[in-house]
Amino acid sequence: MLKPVCCREFKIGYIMTSKLYNLIVGGASVSAGAYFTTWLLTGENPTQLQTVQAEGAKKTGRLRTLPPRSTQIQSLHSEEFDVLIIGGGATGAGCAIDSVTRGLKTALVELDDFASGTSSRSTKLIHGGVRYLQKAILNLDLEQYKMVKEALHERSSMLKTAPHLTHAIPIMLPVYEWWKVPYYWVGIKAYDLVAGSKTVKSSYYLSKNEALEIFPMLKKNKLVGAIVYHDGQQDDARMCLALALTATRYGATVANHVKAINILKDENGKICGAHLRDELTGKEWDVKAKCIINAAGPFTDSVRKMDDSNTKEICTPSKGVHIVLPGYYSPEQMGLLDPETSDGRVIFFLPWQKHTLSGTTDSPCDVTYHPTPTEEEISFILNEIKNYLNSDVEVRRGDVLSAWGGIRPLVSDPNKGDTQSLARNHIVHVSKSNLVTIAGGKWTTYRSMAQETIDAAIKG
Repeated sequence: MLKPVCCREFKIGYIMTSKLYNLIVGGASVSAGAYFTTWLLTGENPTQLQTVQAEGAKKTGRLRTLPPRSTQIQSLHSEEFDVLIIGGGATGAGCAIDSVTRGLKTALVELDDFASGTSSRSTKLIHGGVRYLQKAILNLDLEQYKMVKEALHERSSMLKTAPHLTHAIPIMLPVYEWWKVPYYWVGIKAYDLVAGSKTVKSSYYLSKNEALEIFPMLKKNKLVGAIVYHDGQQDDARMCLALALTATRYGATVANHVKAINILKDENGKICGAHLRDELTGKEWDVKAKCIINAAGPFTDSVRKMDDSNTKEICTPSKGVHIVLPGYYSPEQMGLLDPETSDGRVIFFLPWQKHTLSGTTDSPCDVTYHPTPTEEEISFILNEIKNYLNSDVEVRRGDVLSAWGGIRPLVSDPNKGDTQSLARNHIVHVSKSNLVTIAGGKWTTYRSMAQETIDAAIKG
């Protein structure tokens, strides 16, 4: 009989047992230790136990324990699914949760790791988009207004459902000309008004002295005051992983490092599954699925061409670069927004995990797995920062602790020639063979995008 152990002892024992088992079997997956530990502590066959738990979760509403990756791979080999999702970013993971909680037998495959692409390379904000609202009002763009309103509603939802990974953050908008005070004030109040009852906190005005007290490094010359509004901030990579794990606990089969090679069709030309490859072992196999959802982000068009090689591309990839600076560059609890950069974009300057996160750029790019920031893009962000900091502060290239680039899968509009004018609206498209594609959008609206996608999948 096993001796009862406390939580700390169990964790230590689990790690040691897992490492010992992996050492003995050699070449097994990282999760193999979980198999051995399950057998050691319960005497149950792990594969059978996971199946029983999954069925029990459906009947009782209780979530199952997390199965190891090998069990998920075995499920992909042996089971048939209602929905197969390609892409393990925010949108794909959101679709998996929406699908499995509706009772659909769901699988998700990700080529690399969860949130390894665009979903972990964001500005870490949960927001409606002040810039988008400005454009919506000035251009009388109803669609862009609806997008902002939807995002503000989803912002409130994310802050409530994941308080351990999200929080509200005040963002300061410094003003250097008196006539701009009422202009920005009206714009920010409109942002609050569109949010309605979902407003995080009301915006407010700060005098010059109050602004400098909060943000001492701010440029003093000609500063007349500042306006502060609130948005949300999140740990984007952990949020995406939490979504994938939640879908798994509800019964979905979720596996990383699995590539979709081809899309399979029946004699009527309708999708009936996909050909997959485990990137860790090189093994290939077919999986049956009644519907495939393309949530591949920047690689959306490559998946669409698996379905139809002649299909027209719908995504315009755009690279956004962020840099990380030491924490003393910004207050711990206040962000900064530069609304008028030299090329008409906006730059955020945000506290992040005791450091300062700044970005982003927006430039056309080619789709690659590992987009790299250029020196020109890093210098652009540093130069914009200098415009808002006191001249006594020396902004140096050596202060950049890290930099990364992410690719936004913006939906292209043939009537607009540059990516700066593209809103992050999303589209859901169902092909003749029933490939459901969800493209565009933004982190904040992942839940509503997933809901719309699964609605289309069910209808199709």
